Formats: sequence, C-alpha cells, structure tokens
Amino acid sequence: MAANPAAPTPELTLQTEKTPGEIVVHCTGKIISNTTDLLKATVRSLMLENKTVVLDLGNVSYMDSSGLGAMVGLYVSARRSGSSLKLVKLSDRLKELFSITRLAPLFEGHEDMLGMTPD
Repeated sequence: MAANPAAPTPELTLQTEKTPGEIVVHCTGKIISNTTDLLKATVRSLMLENKTVVLDLGNVSYMDSSGLGAMVGLYVSARRSGSSLKLVKLSDRLKELFSITRLAPLFEGHEDMLGMTPD
C-alpha cells in the first residue's frame, strides 16, 4: 500500500505581523482567482484594526488578472475606510505588471515599490 501523499501545499499563505503603526501581511504563493477571496477577507478585516496595511509581496510567485482586480478592490476598500494600503518587496515581474497596467500610482508608497522618485 502506498504511503499517503502529503497534503497539497496551499496556493497562498498569509502571515500577519502587527506593529504599533501598521499591520504587515506577508504573502507567499500565487494571487490568483481561487486565492483572492482569502486575501480580500483577511486584508479587509485587518483594515478595521489598523489604518495602515502593508502587503509584503516578496514571496508572491505569480499574480493573474484576478489578483490585480483584488488589489484594486482592496485599494477601494482602504480609501472608503480611511485606511492606506501599501505594497512592498515586489519582484521585478510584479513591478512590471503594476507598471504596464498603470496601477502603481494607486498605492501609497508606490515610489518605493517601483524604485521611482516622486516628482
């Protein structure tokens, strides 16, 4: 009889780190259609606790159009609630994705995100 295969690795894991000024959500994996609900629910609930939520995307290996849509939805939620959403540690691929879709300017701290300086 074959050994039980290991449980499948979740496509996205989220780890939160709370500091006095902000909550950092460390994202690992893929932000795709079947993981965006988890991301949105987690981040929206954190916006109720703290006015600044930082998404650490350093370990995000892939983001599809659903992921981009989730980011825009989270941006809108943050604005409506008087919170701010920051994206940090983006890979070159994610930087390019946000740049070509012209979404980078929506997020506070986007100058750091893309290695740009403000005008």
